[in-house]
Amino acid sequence: MTKKRRDDFPLLAADPGLHYLDSAATSQKPRVVLDAMREYYERDNANPHRGAYDLSARATERYHAARERIARFVGVADTDCLIFTRGTTEALNLVASAWGPPNVGSGDEIVVTGLEHHANFVPWQQLALARRARFVVCPLTSDHHVDLAAMRQLVGPRTKLVAFSHVSNALGTINDVPSLVEIAHRVGALAVCDGAQAVPHLRVGFDALGVDFYAFSGHKMCGPMGIGGLIGRRAILEAMSPYQFGGDMIELVRDDHSTWNVLPHKFEAGTPNVADAVGLSAACDYLDDIGMDAVLRHEQALVALASERLQQIEGLRVYGQPAAQRSGVVSFTVGDIHPHDLATILDQEGVCIRAGHHCAQPLMRRLGVSATARASFYVYSDESDVEALARAIERAKALFGEATVA
Repeated sequence: MTKKRRDDFPLLAADPGLHYLDSAATSQKPRVVLDAMREYYERDNANPHRGAYDLSARATERYHAARERIARFVGVADTDCLIFTRGTTEALNLVASAWGPPNVGSGDEIVVTGLEHHANFVPWQQLALARRARFVVCPLTSDHHVDLAAMRQLVGPRTKLVAFSHVSNALGTINDVPSLVEIAHRVGALAVCDGAQAVPHLRVGFDALGVDFYAFSGHKMCGPMGIGGLIGRRAILEAMSPYQFGGDMIELVRDDHSTWNVLPHKFEAGTPNVADAVGLSAACDYLDDIGMDAVLRHEQALVALASERLQQIEGLRVYGQPAAQRSGVVSFTVGDIHPHDLATILDQEGVCIRAGHHCAQPLMRRLGVSATARASFYVYSDESDVEALARAIERAKALFGEATVA
């Protein structure tokens, strides 16, 4: 992937000196996505499912076509089992609020891993507290993988749900999803997977993974903010009650009771986010044009290069697995320089990184740090970004060294 790929992204093309290395937080948007959204608003904008006129019918068709396209991208054959949400956080909270209370009771167990983003940790923690269930955190191995042996010991007959990420947002660790699914299903527990950092970076197939629920966000995969999805198994979704009430999610409304619409509409109350669905569909086209296997290879090559280059810097520590075992994330610390201070200096050099606990405070405690710096690569990243990162870190070290001497 060369400079031509960067030129597909108007924000990056307009500023050659910008080295955007925070794609794990949100990706930049290619022109084809922006054009698709503008074209929808200029040609087909109306409220779908509601108007008995041609323009509304066109809006409805665009919305349904977007769902079918995105469903193909994430590998779910039953298109109606893809529920549009605002993103991963809302998708996981949907499961916790709609599936959780009827199925988790006093003395039951919910198991998560020590790698999780708060969005796949706090909803289950709060569900356990509300239902007086046990909340169990599976430990990690010394090299920061999920400890599968420990997980097999922790998951038992009272376990109702096992939640885990496909890819860690803080370390880039690619988890062994089939093994985690097998452990959960062995005792009849649900397997819930946070795919926010997987869908943008590697080939994902919901039907093949065997999980019960899978959540993802559009804005991390070249799509717009404010849209993502929850994929669930039909039998479970049909047994769940809605978590929001209003327009489009009802079948009949009587004075004393209501009945609910079919999937996916039962979980999509209110006016749909059609333009963002159209934009996300265009993002799927864009990524498929590259090829998801090529995306992962590109990122892992940059991670390998960055890890090698950064480890030449005295006092710098890289956290996580070898490049071949993770996606395009490099988390690190540099001596006694706080990651926030480091990020400020790097910004002066045109290098954008994330600094902090990355919404993964339980993981930071297990790493023995309060925060790390994180550089994350994507399809528009190249070797010049790695070199700019290394140069900026060396400048930061020199500045802090001078401050210490003074």
